[in-house]
Amino acid sequence: MPTAPLIQHLESYIPLSQQERLLLQERFVPKQITRKQRILTEGMVCKHYSFIVQGCFRMYGVDDMGYEHNIQFAAENDWIADIGSFHSQQPSGFIIQAIEEASILQIEQQDLYFLYLNIPKLDRIFKVIIENKYVELQNRVLQNFSSTAEQRYLRFLAQYPTLFHRLPNTHIASYLGITPEFLSKIRKGLTTKKK
Repeated sequence: MPTAPLIQHLESYIPLSQQERLLLQERFVPKQITRKQRILTEGMVCKHYSFIVQGCFRMYGVDDMGYEHNIQFAAENDWIADIGSFHSQQPSGFIIQAIEEASILQIEQQDLYFLYLNIPKLDRIFKVIIENKYVELQNRVLQNFSSTAEQRYLRFLAQYPTLFHRLPNTHIASYLGITPEFLSKIRKGLTTKKK
Protein backbone atom coordinates (compact mmCIF):
# COMPACT_ATOMS: atom_id res chain seq x y z
CA MET A 1 0.00 0.00 0.00
CA PRO A 2 1.56 3.31 -0.99
CA THR A 3 2.07 6.12 1.51
CA ALA A 4 0.81 8.80 -0.92
CA PRO A 5 -2.42 9.52 1.06
CA LEU A 6 -0.39 9.93 4.27
CA ILE A 7 2.13 12.25 2.62
CA GLN A 8 -0.66 14.29 1.03
CA HIS A 9 -2.35 14.56 4.44
CA LEU A 10 0.85 15.71 6.18
CA GLU A 11 1.64 18.16 3.40
CA SER A 12 -1.74 19.81 3.94
CA TYR A 13 0.01 21.22 7.03
CA ILE A 14 3.61 21.77 5.84
CA PRO A 15 5.40 20.75 2.59
CA LEU A 16 7.91 17.89 2.88
CA SER A 17 11.17 17.33 1.02
CA GLN A 18 11.81 14.19 -1.02
CA GLN A 19 14.20 12.91 1.65
CA GLU A 20 11.53 13.46 4.35
CA ARG A 21 8.98 11.58 2.27
CA LEU A 22 11.38 8.64 1.94
CA LEU A 23 11.96 8.57 5.71
CA LEU A 24 8.20 8.43 6.24
CA GLN A 25 7.82 5.57 3.78
CA GLU A 26 10.49 3.58 5.65
CA ARG A 27 8.83 3.93 9.06
CA PHE A 28 5.09 3.49 8.39
CA VAL A 29 3.83 -0.08 8.05
CA PRO A 30 0.77 -0.84 5.86
CA LYS A 31 -1.94 -3.16 7.20
CA GLN A 32 -5.22 -4.53 5.87
CA ILE A 33 -7.89 -4.79 8.56
CA THR A 34 -11.08 -6.84 8.36
CA ARG A 35 -14.49 -5.63 9.49
CA LYS A 36 -14.87 -5.85 13.29
CA GLN A 37 -11.13 -6.56 13.74
CA ARG A 38 -9.57 -4.86 16.75
CA ILE A 39 -6.29 -3.00 16.45
CA LEU A 40 -6.30 -2.26 20.20
CA THR A 41 -7.87 -4.27 23.01
CA GLU A 42 -8.55 -3.07 26.53
CA GLY A 43 -5.66 -3.94 28.85
CA MET A 44 -3.06 -3.86 26.07
CA VAL A 45 -0.57 -1.06 25.48
CA CYS A 46 -1.36 1.05 22.40
CA LYS A 47 1.71 0.36 20.26
CA HIS A 48 0.74 2.37 17.16
CA TYR A 49 -0.60 5.57 15.79
CA SER A 50 -2.82 4.49 12.89
CA PHE A 51 -3.47 6.65 9.83
CA ILE A 52 -6.61 5.56 8.00
CA VAL A 53 -6.20 5.31 4.23
CA GLN A 54 -9.56 3.64 3.73
CA GLY A 55 -12.26 2.47 6.13
CA CYS A 56 -13.82 3.52 9.39
CA PHE A 57 -12.94 2.85 13.04
CA ARG A 58 -14.38 3.48 16.45
CA MET A 59 -12.68 3.80 19.83
CA TYR A 60 -14.82 2.75 22.76
CA GLY A 61 -14.82 1.64 26.36
CA VAL A 62 -16.98 -0.92 28.14
CA ASP A 63 -18.47 -0.12 31.55
CA ASP A 64 -18.98 -2.53 34.48
CA MET A 65 -22.47 -3.38 33.21
CA GLY A 66 -21.08 -4.41 29.82
CA TYR A 67 -22.37 -1.34 27.91
CA GLU A 68 -20.19 0.06 25.15
CA HIS A 69 -19.49 3.80 25.05
CA ASN A 70 -18.10 5.15 21.78
CA ILE A 71 -15.52 7.87 22.37
CA GLN A 72 -14.34 8.60 18.84
CA PHE A 73 -14.90 7.72 15.20
CA ALA A 74 -12.23 8.07 12.53
CA ALA A 75 -12.26 7.46 8.78
CA GLU A 76 -10.17 8.32 5.72
CA ASN A 77 -7.37 10.87 6.27
CA ASP A 78 -7.72 10.75 10.04
CA TRP A 79 -5.75 9.22 12.90
CA ILE A 80 -6.78 6.90 15.69
CA ALA A 81 -4.85 5.85 18.80
CA ASP A 82 -5.17 5.84 22.56
CA ILE A 83 -2.74 8.73 22.87
CA GLY A 84 -2.32 8.33 26.64
CA SER A 85 -1.44 4.65 26.40
CA PHE A 86 0.80 5.23 23.36
CA HIS A 87 2.95 7.85 25.10
CA SER A 88 2.94 6.37 28.63
CA GLN A 89 3.22 2.75 27.44
CA GLN A 90 0.59 1.89 30.08
CA PRO A 91 -2.34 -0.49 29.40
CA SER A 92 -5.28 1.08 27.60
CA GLY A 93 -8.83 1.24 28.90
CA PHE A 94 -10.13 1.42 25.33
CA ILE A 95 -10.81 -0.79 22.33
CA ILE A 96 -10.21 0.34 18.74
CA GLN A 97 -12.24 -1.65 16.22
CA ALA A 98 -12.82 -1.47 12.47
CA ILE A 99 -16.44 -0.79 11.56
CA GLU A 100 -15.71 -1.76 7.96
CA GLU A 101 -12.79 -3.26 6.05
CA ALA A 102 -9.86 -0.89 6.20
CA SER A 103 -6.39 -0.05 4.95
CA ILE A 104 -4.17 1.70 7.46
CA LEU A 105 -0.60 2.88 7.90
CA GLN A 106 0.83 2.36 11.38
CA ILE A 107 3.85 3.72 13.17
CA GLU A 108 5.35 2.57 16.47
CA GLN A 109 6.48 4.94 19.21
CA GLN A 110 10.24 4.53 18.61
CA ASP A 111 9.78 5.14 14.87
CA LEU A 112 7.62 8.20 15.47
CA TYR A 113 10.20 9.65 17.88
CA PHE A 114 12.94 8.91 15.32
CA LEU A 115 10.93 10.88 12.73
CA TYR A 116 10.41 13.75 15.19
CA LEU A 117 14.19 14.05 15.47
CA ASN A 118 14.87 13.68 11.75
CA ILE A 119 11.88 15.62 10.44
CA PRO A 120 11.34 18.43 12.99
CA LYS A 121 8.34 19.76 11.06
CA LEU A 122 6.59 16.41 11.68
CA ASP A 123 6.73 17.15 15.41
CA ARG A 124 4.92 20.45 14.72
CA ILE A 125 2.36 18.71 12.49
CA PHE A 126 1.56 16.13 15.18
CA LYS A 127 1.23 18.87 17.81
CA VAL A 128 -1.42 20.55 15.63
CA ILE A 129 -3.22 17.23 15.03
CA ILE A 130 -3.25 16.41 18.77
CA GLU A 131 -4.31 19.96 19.70
CA ASN A 132 -7.22 19.71 17.24
CA LYS A 133 -8.28 16.37 18.78
CA TYR A 134 -8.05 17.92 22.25
CA VAL A 135 -10.26 20.86 21.25
CA GLU A 136 -12.73 18.38 19.72
CA LEU A 137 -12.80 16.44 23.00
CA GLN A 138 -13.26 19.62 25.09
CA ASN A 139 -16.20 20.67 22.92
CA ARG A 140 -17.74 17.24 23.24
CA VAL A 141 -17.45 17.24 27.04
CA LEU A 142 -19.05 20.69 27.21
CA GLN A 143 -21.90 19.56 24.93
CA ASN A 144 -22.58 16.53 27.09
CA PHE A 145 -23.14 18.88 30.03
CA SER A 146 -24.95 21.71 28.31
CA SER A 147 -26.74 20.41 25.19
CA THR A 148 -29.90 18.47 24.53
CA ALA A 149 -29.70 15.09 22.80
CA GLU A 150 -31.03 16.72 19.61
CA GLN A 151 -28.32 19.39 19.73
CA ARG A 152 -25.67 16.71 20.27
CA TYR A 153 -27.02 14.77 17.28
CA LEU A 154 -26.93 17.87 15.04
CA ARG A 155 -23.36 18.56 16.19
CA PHE A 156 -22.47 14.94 15.41
CA LEU A 157 -23.84 15.37 11.87
CA ALA A 158 -21.76 18.54 11.44
CA GLN A 159 -18.61 16.87 12.81
CA TYR A 160 -18.97 13.63 10.84
CA PRO A 161 -20.91 14.64 7.68
CA THR A 162 -19.68 11.69 5.61
CA LEU A 163 -19.82 9.09 8.38
CA PHE A 164 -23.34 9.09 9.76
CA HIS A 165 -24.66 6.89 6.91
CA ARG A 166 -21.75 4.44 7.38
CA LEU A 167 -22.32 3.90 11.09
CA PRO A 168 -24.93 1.65 12.69
CA ASN A 169 -27.53 3.52 14.75
CA THR A 170 -26.35 1.69 17.86
CA HIS A 171 -22.86 3.21 17.49
CA ILE A 172 -24.21 6.72 16.94
CA ALA A 173 -26.57 6.42 19.91
CA SER A 174 -23.72 5.17 22.11
CA TYR A 175 -21.56 8.14 21.06
CA LEU A 176 -24.41 10.54 21.92
CA GLY A 177 -25.17 8.83 25.24
CA ILE A 178 -28.73 7.88 24.30
CA THR A 179 -30.63 4.73 23.32
CA PRO A 180 -31.10 3.76 19.65
CA GLU A 181 -34.85 4.18 20.17
CA PHE A 182 -34.40 7.77 21.36
CA LEU A 183 -32.11 8.45 18.38
CA SER A 184 -34.92 7.26 16.06
CA LYS A 185 -37.32 9.60 17.85
CA ILE A 186 -34.92 12.55 17.37
CA ARG A 187 -34.51 11.75 13.66
CA LYS A 188 -38.26 11.49 13.21
CA GLY A 189 -38.74 14.83 14.98
CA LEU A 190 -36.15 16.53 12.77
CA THR A 191 -37.82 15.11 9.63
CA THR A 192 -41.18 16.46 10.83
CA LYS A 193 -39.65 19.92 11.47
CA LYS A 194 -38.30 20.05 7.89
CA LYS A 195 -41.76 19.47 6.38
